[in-house]
Amino acid sequence: MTGRPAEQRLPRLPDLGRLTDAQKDELIVSLWQTLAATETADGEEAPVGAGGLVGNADANRRGRPSAVSAGDLRDRIRRTTPSRRGQGPATKRRGLGRGLGWGESKILLWVLVAIGFGFLADFGVGRYQLHATELRERAALELENAAFAGLFAELTEIRYEPDGKSYRATVNMQNLNPDGPLYAMLNPMRVFVQSGLTWQEVPAQAASGSGWGVVRLDDARQVQVLFQADAEDWAELIPGYMHVRIENDMLISRSGEPKDDIVERDNRFYVYLKPQGADDEAIRRRSNFSGTPPVFIPMPPH
Repeated sequence: MTGRPAEQRLPRLPDLGRLTDAQKDELIVSLWQTLAATETADGEEAPVGAGGLVGNADANRRGRPSAVSAGDLRDRIRRTTPSRRGQGPATKRRGLGRGLGWGESKILLWVLVAIGFGFLADFGVGRYQLHATELRERAALELENAAFAGLFAELTEIRYEPDGKSYRATVNMQNLNPDGPLYAMLNPMRVFVQSGLTWQEVPAQAASGSGWGVVRLDDARQVQVLFQADAEDWAELIPGYMHVRIENDMLISRSGEPKDDIVERDNRFYVYLKPQGADDEAIRRRSNFSGTPPVFIPMPPH
């Protein structure tokens, strides 16, 4: 009885993952030899290649292997660049902290926290310094405004002294600030008489009751200076009158014991001063005064 041949069992495929590169090369050669032997057994002559695994383009199209010896095939495999599939999987990019041990990750975390606190502390110190600087600048601006716009100073009077050669000048200061008193460090007033094109300083001293130093300015206060205008060849800008400058310098603060909250204010008063013993009638004729010439004529600052 004719029957179907028993079905041959297929050989078990090897585990390619466990084969070495040399074992894989031998497996390729073995498969190649088996395929070549199968085609020869079918009565077809394998075309001879011109140095490649496949002989020519026609054989390629038919899918037939070239009649290449096992030695040539092994040599070609050795010269062939390994397939990318044979390489290990691409290393995945790791995120921050991945792949580190628990201890290393904890140290890195503390380092980052310390750096963050450092930046935060630096930012806080910077903000504090900026705020403190703004407060100081604002306080300095307010004090400067109080010392100049809120404090009025005027030369109100110059009169003759009984000795026939001295003068008494009175400066009136008035605190107009609504925020309270000011403290002024008064320096001794100085007096200059113009002689030619220069200013010549003349002797001056504080009048009785007008001592220098720190004074409290609640509202109004007067300070006086005694001086002698005995300069030689004094300039006569107005006929019969000397050109005189009186300097009243002071340091101003809101505190009786200031630290750095101080503003300097320099007052300059310019007047024309009639000398003692001057001829009023001659001055009147030369300057066209209608009455008795005054002792002094105030001038604007210059």
